[in-house]
Amino acid sequence: MPALHPDVLALLRQAREAGSQPFETQTPEAARAAHAARARALQSPGPALPWVRDMVAQAGEGPPVPVRLYRAAEAAPGGPPLPCLLYLHGGGWVLGSLETHDGLCRRLAQALGACVLAVEYRLAPEHPAPAALEDSIAALRWLVAEAPSLGIDPARLAVGGDSAGGTLAAVLALMARDGTVPPVVFQMLLYPALDLAMTGESYERFREGLPLTAATMRWFIDHYLPPPMDRTAWRFSPARAQSLAGAAPALVLTCGHDPLCSEGQLYAARLEREGVRVTALHASDQMHGILTMDKAIGPVAELVAFAAGVLRRHW
Repeated sequence: MPALHPDVLALLRQAREAGSQPFETQTPEAARAAHAARARALQSPGPALPWVRDMVAQAGEGPPVPVRLYRAAEAAPGGPPLPCLLYLHGGGWVLGSLETHDGLCRRLAQALGACVLAVEYRLAPEHPAPAALEDSIAALRWLVAEAPSLGIDPARLAVGGDSAGGTLAAVLALMARDGTVPPVVFQMLLYPALDLAMTGESYERFREGLPLTAATMRWFIDHYLPPPMDRTAWRFSPARAQSLAGAAPALVLTCGHDPLCSEGQLYAARLEREGVRVTALHASDQMHGILTMDKAIGPVAELVAFAAGVLRRHW
């Protein structure tokens, strides 16, 4: 078992002393409140940006999707439009919002020197799959349609997300390859969930003592994909896709103390094997969910800068 970073150890100790309860022992409503409170306590506000605006994405006949557009710089009059990262938040398809990931999206936008469009997709169990994916698709299509008025370059769009958002981003990248959604040029997968059948060996190693365990993931998936939905369908488990060839270049971040670790590493290896350019970064001393815990975990700033740097150089 790899060693944990001292900052992570300190945070876990504080959580135990405070009597924090696992998400799977709570109702979805209580878990959302606890998740939001944790984000407020552990995530810095992020930098002030020249332009941040809440908007509504509407594509086709689906419901309106709340989005938040961050611009690190204004497009110069008559100058080239800016690239954009469509960002999908984590939270097991049950938790999370524009607010819980606001600081992270601000830091990404600043580090990219570009735009980030954050998406507030519908959550389970009130809205089980495929609602989250449908909203993600709608946001991407809306972004392309509105790109000229937003000063965004539709030829330089990336998709990304952490945890459950990484799942959605990986699926969008495959759909873009197949031509069922607009094309994207990069996928940023930050400790993603990629096989909802939960077959990865790291599920056996992390069953207690962490914010995300095998039991927590099962609770999330049971809400997101209630029976009889097929958890092995690639639209929910992109690692089950017949082929990954032709997908956009990728960054895959994994953490050593995370039940999703092994499936992320296997996905990165498979992308490489099937001819997709991939940068794989493994933080062996970190745990799941750290990117919204930068006030407590020092290395988060470096990980965000690294992820943004890979995408920025690709653009």
